[in-house]
Amino acid sequence: MLSQAIQEQSVFGAAEHGSPLPSARGDLSEYIIAGLLETAVGTAPTVRTVDDPLIDDDLQLALYLCYELHYRSFAGVADDREWDPTLLAFRAELETAFLARLSEDQGPSTNQDPETFEVELSALIGSFDGPSLSAYLGDRGTLMEMREFAVHRSAYQRKEADPHTWGIPRLDGPAKAALVRIQADEYGFGRHDEMHYHRFAVTMEALGLDATYGAYLHCLPGSTLASVNVISLFGLHRRWRGALVGHLTVYEMTSVIPMSRYSAALGRLGVDPVAREFYDVHVTADAQHRWIALYDLAGGLARQEPQLRPDILFGVQATLEVEARFAQHLLDRWAAASSSLRGSEPFGIA
Repeated sequence: MLSQAIQEQSVFGAAEHGSPLPSARGDLSEYIIAGLLETAVGTAPTVRTVDDPLIDDDLQLALYLCYELHYRSFAGVADDREWDPTLLAFRAELETAFLARLSEDQGPSTNQDPETFEVELSALIGSFDGPSLSAYLGDRGTLMEMREFAVHRSAYQRKEADPHTWGIPRLDGPAKAALVRIQADEYGFGRHDEMHYHRFAVTMEALGLDATYGAYLHCLPGSTLASVNVISLFGLHRRWRGALVGHLTVYEMTSVIPMSRYSAALGRLGVDPVAREFYDVHVTADAQHRWIALYDLAGGLARQEPQLRPDILFGVQATLEVEARFAQHLLDRWAAASSSLRGSEPFGIA
């Protein structure tokens, strides 16, 4: 059952001046929070070895806090923290651990022909056999589970398109044009009420959730934060522009069926039809975007800069890996009749 606090009135539409900083989850995020608030931070902690950096709550929160400085930041944090050299140096250590784990299971590309690169890329995406969150939610997901799912996805959907837009100045030619075409659609061609990030806010409102940017950061587990951090990592580094293209290509090529299932689930549960518009729009848009992403964006970049083909494939594999971890976490928790969010009570509110 939902906590009473979550069911109270929403603040969707209120002015956004930075979300509140969450509580630390360990020495890594504690160090970052102290740095953001410009308090005495002492010696930087060692980025310790964890069982799995892809799902570690402390590491992923610390990384998310660093990246959020490049989006809308946090209440009470000075803008100049964005380029603070101490924080950037520590962020680099966190990124190294994250990238090392992402690289562990990646197989090398064997395709030496840029003209058939799309075939390899499509086959790689099509061969993925990870857990299907959309199949579960579409067939038997409960209203509570759909609401939790929306809370998890809010970490990305409320900034949808922004991380990928960093790729535009780093590309040229047909690949650049393809990315601009996709992003223009994501941003509603300049109409605020049709921007995808805004449409997701409407969906959250219809589900009785708080659509304020960053409202649920405190209760998002490491596996959810990793699914957003990987996009920010690729987007913020020119070095990983190929991986960013791979990431977006996965999103565009695998979106249509899941989005239609989420929409159908909301219909089955009797949720206000306005909540389905976000998913329905993606079904329509991504039916076109997937081919643009495959042939013009990823394929175009592979032909223009053949040396980036391994990076594009790395971006694809990394995306599939973090999304599989994300989905498995939710399915495991729901199978145990537990909330998939952090905290002793639903939505992490005691």
